[in-house]
Amino acid sequence: MTTQVEDLISKTQPPQQKYTAKDFQSDQDVRWCPGCGDYSILAQTQRVMPDLGIPRHQMVFISGIGCSSRFPYYMNTYGFHSIHGRAPAVASGLKLARPDLSVWVVTGDGDGFSIGGNHIIHLMRRNLDINVLLFNNQIYGLTKGQYSPTSETGKVTKSTPYGSIDYPFNPASLCLGASATFVARTLDRDPKHMQAILKRAADHKGTSFVEIYQNCNVFNDGAFFQFTEKETKEDSVVFIEHGKPLVFGKEKDKGIRLNGFTPEVVSLKDGKFSVNDLLVHDEKDTTLSFILADMTYKPHLPRPVGIFLAIDRPVYEEEMVRQIQFAKQKRGEGDMSKLLNSGETWVVQ
Repeated sequence: MTTQVEDLISKTQPPQQKYTAKDFQSDQDVRWCPGCGDYSILAQTQRVMPDLGIPRHQMVFISGIGCSSRFPYYMNTYGFHSIHGRAPAVASGLKLARPDLSVWVVTGDGDGFSIGGNHIIHLMRRNLDINVLLFNNQIYGLTKGQYSPTSETGKVTKSTPYGSIDYPFNPASLCLGASATFVARTLDRDPKHMQAILKRAADHKGTSFVEIYQNCNVFNDGAFFQFTEKETKEDSVVFIEHGKPLVFGKEKDKGIRLNGFTPEVVSLKDGKFSVNDLLVHDEKDTTLSFILADMTYKPHLPRPVGIFLAIDRPVYEEEMVRQIQFAKQKRGEGDMSKLLNSGETWVVQ
């Protein structure tokens, strides 16, 4: 049985047109610093869009303020360049008014988790069918290098000349704590992995949150090189995949097991532990998702990358449509003119 929102979508979509990545490139000059990780994210998004089978006029990209927020200019779709931190609010309003649209929010660690922090967490708990791409470079790039909510403790910047004394947000843990239904992490320098994550996010029914490690080569160069560069990546990153054990290392000779509820690295070379002893990822397990996300800032553990959680929960706009239909059945369509002229009215001379 189709939902009322799905019925609306089917009625508003024309026959599908076969797109290419070039169809999603706008006529605007891309204006990011040469070498910025944003270029890769833009390219992978444009490559993924044709595979979604959604007409361009049914897609909207919405951003706030920051380097990442120029994104809507470069996508040949509809878009809003909104105000600082408020992209989730604008996107929510649009999705409620037009639930047939594919809505994407593009934000950064400063825009999304500082002034926009409350908007992010309420979007997660409401679970509208919106996709959030958060570019995390652990710095404010557009305003020239101040520390951000994800900057590491001790970070020396123009606004923290003696080092930041803040403890950073862990984006994955924050969104899991806000009852998100889809939380993932990927890397700007891993195009294939990013494309796979973006497709899964688009397919998810509900709010999808994707944190993307993005290099700011001007103000925070190399912040994630340990996790993206060939020399160190395999020993520093564990890719989490549903139904697969957590194995990593250049020779695939290390793994993660749970000691109680505490993850620990074990060797697979000396015969003491085998793959059968390792933690097997289950993206439907909410408790496990918290355990994996909590590995993020533990220097003795590899950085988890992949889909932490992907679960089903009622979608906000569908529940809203049901309420509206129920009210109409109970009380009728209503009359706006009658409503405005009911009760006490007066004329201003």
